[in-house]
Amino acid sequence: MRKINDIAALEALYGKAGAPSLRKVATQMTPLYRKWIMASRLCVLSSVGAAGTDGSPRGDDGPVVTELDVHTLAMPDWRGNNRLDSLRNIVEDGRVSLMFIVPGSTNVVRVNGAAFLTDDADLRARFEKQGRQPATVIIIEIAEIYTQCARALMRAGTWSGKDESGDLPTVGDILAEMTSGEEGGAPYDDSWGARAVETMW
Repeated sequence: MRKINDIAALEALYGKAGAPSLRKVATQMTPLYRKWIMASRLCVLSSVGAAGTDGSPRGDDGPVVTELDVHTLAMPDWRGNNRLDSLRNIVEDGRVSLMFIVPGSTNVVRVNGAAFLTDDADLRARFEKQGRQPATVIIIEIAEIYTQCARALMRAGTWSGKDESGDLPTVGDILAEMTSGEEGGAPYDDSWGARAVETMW
């Protein structure tokens, strides 16, 4: 198959970007971008580092980020699996992208910028929940904010309300497959709900 490795050839296939797609870009928080981002409890954090790229879902029970000022966002790093893929990338490189999602909306808002980690005690304390604090907070310095058109989520029927998860393998199934049955399976899945409640924050 033909490999496209020339930007001019790529652009010839698609044509020019529409004017609105360029005019909607902001370099800092604006009132309407702020309203949208503060409504988002879920985003995908993308990062890049020496080992490659990473895309990580980040969720919270309120806004997934806090605005420190019009140029800066803060995201608590709540408990996960301790692989630290995104955090390693941020320490090594710092380039990040965030895609903010709001249930029911087929639009998303994207932020590109540079990030660093901090374990600042006062900042960690701002995010305390149920007596627990994040180990670190991700600080995102905004380079650009813009909306993504709705076509992708519309094509996927993302908010149709149809539950299509019934035939999916569980995490226990996948873990059993990857360990030749030594770990995972039904015992892993059956105990997951209680573990999640105890380690949510």
